[in-house]
Amino acid sequence: MKRQASYRLLVTRREMLHVHDEFDHSLMLVEMEGEPIEYQVGVSGKFVSRRSVTFHDRTRGDGEMTGYAVTIFEEGAIYSKYKGYRTSKDQLTKGTWEVYKGVGKLAKIKGTGEFTVKPGAKSREFVLEIDGDYQV
Repeated sequence: MKRQASYRLLVTRREMLHVHDEFDHSLMLVEMEGEPIEYQVGVSGKFVSRRSVTFHDRTRGDGEMTGYAVTIFEEGAIYSKYKGYRTSKDQLTKGTWEVYKGVGKLAKIKGTGEFTVKPGAKSREFVLEIDGDYQV
């Protein structure tokens, strides 16, 4: 089943270290909380919460990222992992995700897809757009 969703993400914690091997090379660990902007209620009920932890390796604003997210619904949860790349020119991060665990009504879920993260309207806010296929 094809699904699309979008979430408003807010940075709740960020730790950054400079590597010092070249100008503006840094490593960051970022925690974000999210709420849906648009999504379809599925078999596990309404949205409850979303949390992600992401590791970024950037030089001059460009670089790879990888992380984990848990999205909790009334009667189940999805655990996913993702990887992507951010370009400073357009300030977009694009990548792929996959479900690696489900609980409750989503215990047997499988899913993969693509995502885009772009800056939000406020400081420390981002918009996540998800597109993918799920099998429950």
